[in-house]
Amino acid sequence: MTLDLLIVAAVILLGILFMLVEIFLLPGISIAGIAGAIFLVGGIVYAYLFLGSTAGNITLVASALAMGGTFFWLLKSKSLRKISLETNIEGKVDNSNLQKMAVGDRGVALSRLNPIGKVMVNDVEAEGKSFDGEFIEEETAIEIVRIETYHVLVKRI
Repeated sequence: MTLDLLIVAAVILLGILFMLVEIFLLPGISIAGIAGAIFLVGGIVYAYLFLGSTAGNITLVASALAMGGTFFWLLKSKSLRKISLETNIEGKVDNSNLQKMAVGDRGVALSRLNPIGKVMVNDVEAEGKSFDGEFIEEETAIEIVRIETYHVLVKRI
């Protein structure tokens, strides 16, 4: 009887440990999550089979409470802050070259717009996108239809 209780406790604790590792360290479905589920279910089934239905019910409730309690304890503890990413990305894309262009300006496609490629307008190279989705061959005259945040929409002249 005592050995059965130790087996159930050890298997449930292993299951909880693997589940917490899965949740906090290895996101997604991995071996730790599968092992955790197998150990938790296995411990509960073992309790029902070898200790009786009353002990199985107690094991089921205790497992759920232990899993929930350790989950919330780990969320509230400062240990997660040590492994969490807290940096912010402050970099910005330089799109100042687009300010030298205006709607109606004409230029040339430096590469095939398929439908995105490089264009040269007002001696400034920028990323261009075909306005209507058509392919525009290299060295084709183009005209700016609209200027967006990071590229210009162009059409064939």
